[in-house]
Amino acid sequence: MPVDPDPIVETPAGAVRGGRDESGQFFRAIPYAVAPIGARRFAPPTRHPGWSFVRDGTQYGPTAPQPARDFGKLDMIPYFGPGWVRGAEYLTVDVRTPAADSGKRPVMVFVHGGGFVTGSTRAMLYDGSAFARDGVVLVTVNYRLGVPGFLDLEGAPANRGLLDVLAALGWVRDTIATFGGDPENVTVFGQSAGATLVGALLASPDAKGLFHRAIVQSGNGTGAFTPEQAQRVTAAAAAVLGVEPTVEAFAAIADERLLAILPALSGLDLHTATATDPLVGLSPFSLVLPVQPADGLADGPASEVELLIGTNTEEGRLYVVPAGTLESTTEADLLAVTDRAYADPETALAELRADRPNAGPGELRSTVLSDTLFWAGTARMAQAHARISGGRTHVYSFGFRSTALRGRLGAAHAVELPFVFDTIDEPRLRGDTGLLGPGDVPVGLAAQMHSAWVAFARAGDPGWATYDPRQPVVQTFADAF
Repeated sequence: MPVDPDPIVETPAGAVRGGRDESGQFFRAIPYAVAPIGARRFAPPTRHPGWSFVRDGTQYGPTAPQPARDFGKLDMIPYFGPGWVRGAEYLTVDVRTPAADSGKRPVMVFVHGGGFVTGSTRAMLYDGSAFARDGVVLVTVNYRLGVPGFLDLEGAPANRGLLDVLAALGWVRDTIATFGGDPENVTVFGQSAGATLVGALLASPDAKGLFHRAIVQSGNGTGAFTPEQAQRVTAAAAAVLGVEPTVEAFAAIADERLLAILPALSGLDLHTATATDPLVGLSPFSLVLPVQPADGLADGPASEVELLIGTNTEEGRLYVVPAGTLESTTEADLLAVTDRAYADPETALAELRADRPNAGPGELRSTVLSDTLFWAGTARMAQAHARISGGRTHVYSFGFRSTALRGRLGAAHAVELPFVFDTIDEPRLRGDTGLLGPGDVPVGLAAQMHSAWVAFARAGDPGWATYDPRQPVVQTFADAF
């Protein structure tokens, strides 16, 4: 029997050869913008001019320059991917589709997390086989990170990583029909920093018409830096490099050097007279906005977009359990984190102690991180969207407790991803150092959660009632399936 040839798709920019497997077809490393090299690292993304040959889309491409990330005893390679894979042309998308034909299938566009400094489409957790299996075209996006993506520089547009995502969504609008997708049914979704970017899209006038639904997984609707905070980071970066804080000066510096200065930027005091540090010192980069996304939804497409939004019940454990600080945190450590996180730290800590009277300093530290990084900003965005969208908001809470790291990881940040992508059978996710741990993992929960995401992408209904701040309905995903 003859073997089917690799599929070739004629896109508006040129032909791309893909591959096929049991779930459908895949096309990797398709450029949506010109390579960001030299001074272009700090310029807005420019549409790729196209090519005259058949581009090989069977192999993974390069990734954005990024440092290695270490989460102690927890194996986070499935989340971060291989790190920096060198190559100029990394502003690319990967596509998974049941078939590159004339079918008008729902499209889902995923924006990865990684603290605005790491991550890529090559991460194992973002394998789109299950979405293609279930009739969805999945697009995953690479964007600029760290200094090129988010450092606020005189002479450069702010939030260049966000501009990249906008450019990728423009590519989807113009191109996805050639891969069997419906450009009139696009859901953009992201996790962690990627979810925060999706939240910013909801408040961005430039995003109007580019997508029709949004999913925000463990993001932060109040996670943007103020311009004053961003300038502190810029001043520190320029001081370490010994240059002026201008785009001309930074454009002359190699990527390797820009990565080398990142440790010197960690732990900067970003507390100002008007704002606390929304990332509690965990990353020196975020969006830079005068108004938080949750407070600016009326400026963007949010009122016309259906939203699915939620968090995990123990988000902060990712930042304390693998590093061993769940046990080693002292009262002084807890007070330091609380001072960073809250405008009124004494009142906030008193409320935390009253709510969790038996919790030690490490548990309370985890709760502070959960609240500051994810819960509070998510609640604010859900409430704001519900007010302006006329009943188009759905809220969830994920509570499956991973048994990783001797059962202590719990329902931490990122644990929901294998359930959303239906990849819980991946061997690297199991064992004491794997994200899901060595214990039983409920197959039914993965089926339920993945199906809810697919149903939402199809028609805007994940299977439960919409959210009303007066009578909030929150769908719980736990381990009872």
